[in-house]
Parts: sequence; structure tokens; C-alpha cells
Amino acid sequence: MSHNSFGHLFRVTTWGESHGPAIGCVVDGCPPGLPLDEAWIQPFLDRRRPGSSKLVTQRQEPDRVRILSGVFEGRTTGTPIALVIENQDQRSKDYSEIAASFRPGHADIAYEWKYGLRDYRGGGRASARETAMRVAAGAIARRILGDGVTIRGAMVQLGADAVDRAAWDWAETARNELWCPDAAAAARWAERLAEIRKAGSSIGAVIEVVAEGAPVGLGAPVYGKLDADLAAAFMSINAVKGVEIGDGFAAAALSGEENADEMRMRQDGTVEFLSNHAGGILGGISTGQPIVARFAVKPTSSILTPRRSVTRAGEEVELRTRGRHDPCVGIRAVPVGEAMMACVLADHVLRHRAQNPGAPSLPRLPRDFPT
Repeated sequence: MSHNSFGHLFRVTTWGESHGPAIGCVVDGCPPGLPLDEAWIQPFLDRRRPGSSKLVTQRQEPDRVRILSGVFEGRTTGTPIALVIENQDQRSKDYSEIAASFRPGHADIAYEWKYGLRDYRGGGRASARETAMRVAAGAIARRILGDGVTIRGAMVQLGADAVDRAAWDWAETARNELWCPDAAAAARWAERLAEIRKAGSSIGAVIEVVAEGAPVGLGAPVYGKLDADLAAAFMSINAVKGVEIGDGFAAAALSGEENADEMRMRQDGTVEFLSNHAGGILGGISTGQPIVARFAVKPTSSILTPRRSVTRAGEEVELRTRGRHDPCVGIRAVPVGEAMMACVLADHVLRHRAQNPGAPSLPRLPRDFPT
């Protein structure tokens, strides 16, 4: 199976299956001299870890990461960085009933048609377990971006219930289990998710990721657009069915006058934007404004309600999906979205530096990076 890598100069290749012995990734292209160890990566993985809340899957995986190569005496060497996480809580027997059947809404039948076989244990390669390695790679990407770039994610909608943006508080995302910036919405969602879990059902969500402090000039016209790469990165996350940048689809309802991000000069001679409908990207190139993206996550396809399906033998059946599943995969998708934003930005920083080595908006490597 090909196509397990993403990025250009900052390139990430992930490997492993949900119920295999381990998952891992290789990060190539990371500049030398950056401080890096397991202690830096682990907190990001802990935020995504399964079993960390009663609102997510109860699979108990510590997700302890090990660095196998590419780091010497706490600094990156410029060679490929290999990371591995051992799987410890597999229950493959939970999936024996669907070995010869195709779960509705899952990739089972598409995998079978394409490859002629599939690892039915937890979805194999298609499992969201793979995203742990994206989070680990994102932690390395943040070292390249430095402390001047802040990347934060939040769940802004559960089903049809959206947050009140007037009540937005980034600090609130750390005070509830839903990464919700609106305390009142978080309380409603927790109650609803408890009911959904009890019923064995699931629900979708919308995640917003914001990068502040990103330098001007990332991206290129036409085929190297920053927003195109971000859209591809977010769409590659399991269960994501839609992506928008800035106002996104809502921009279609605006007039040209409303949508235009007007500008004026500050007294210090810099340009000030009066709005950010474009989400910090114009013509595929970053403007220095906050980069704002959202992605929609479908309801988890693994539900207890019987659904009609077919078997390998062509028999029609009713299928219930057993095992341990998230009632809303959007919760653990927040740190994954942050990681993909970090990886894409780090890749574009390196690409921009290669094409424009004298660009004043970019930090030098590695001297300006935190120790």
C-alpha cells in the first residue's frame, strides 16, 4: 500500500495498524540542532490518548513514545527521526463477527474492493489509532515553528448545536473534556453525549484550528497554495468530510463589500487588516493574520443499532458493531487537527526559506529556537 507520506521538505511517513504490535512514523527533513526528546512529545500525545475521558473510547493505551533515531544528546541531527508507540490493549476478538461482513459507513468494503483483503481488527490501517503518530510528528513541527507561532484547536459544534462565539474563551478548552471554548455549550454537550453513549449511537462535530503568529509569505500561487495543503491535510484525518478556510462556505452568502478584508496603515508603518474573512490566506499565501480553518467530522460509524449490510459471500445481513468506540470522534480530533496544522506550516516554512533564504519574517535555524 502506497501513499503513507505527506509533506515536501518536512515529510512524515506513518506505519502500523490498530491491532498490530506497534504504530510509528518517520519524520524526514527536520533541521539539525533543534531541542527534542520524548518529554517534549509526550504531552501532545496525552491530549489525544484513548481512555482519558468517559466521553471517548475506553481502550486503555498509554501511548508512550520512543525516539529510535535522528536525535543525539537532546538535539535533532538532521537525519530521519523514527518514533514508535507499542500497542498494549488490543481486543481483536471484538471484531471477529465482522471479519466476513462490511460495516456500513466504514472503509471495509472500499479496502476489500481495492486490495482484495483487509485487516478487520479495529479497521487496521484505516483506524484513527494511526493519528497518534501525526500528533507526535506535529510536536516536532512545533519545534521548527518556534514559540512565536501558537496553534490551538477547539470543538465548535456538536451535531447541530454550535458554540456562542460571543462567549468564546480559549482557556475554557482546558477546563472541559470536549475542547469547547463555551462553558454553557460544553455542559449541554456532555449531557447529550452521555445519552448518545448509553444508546450506543454517535454524533458528528466541527473542529476549528487557529494558528497565530505564522509568518507572512507561506504558500505559493496555483499548485502550492497554503490553504490547499491545509485542506488536504485535514481531509486526510479519519472521518473528516468537509474543510473550510476563514469564512468558508459562509462567504458565499456575503456581498463583495462584506467579504473584502479592508486594510489601513498603522502609525508604525505596518498594514492592519480590518477583518479576516479570508482566514489569514490570500491567493494561497499567508498574510500574517491568524490562519483559521474548520473541518467537519462525521458521526462514528461504529454503532450498536443494527444496520443493513452484506457479506463477502454476497449475503444480506443486519450488522451491529461491537468493541470500544468514540461516541464522537471530534473530541480526540482536536489535537490531531492542531498537529496537521503544525506539520503543514513547518513544511511551508522550510519551503519558503529554501526559495527565499533572506526572508526577514522567518527565524533563523537553529539559533533562534527555544532550549
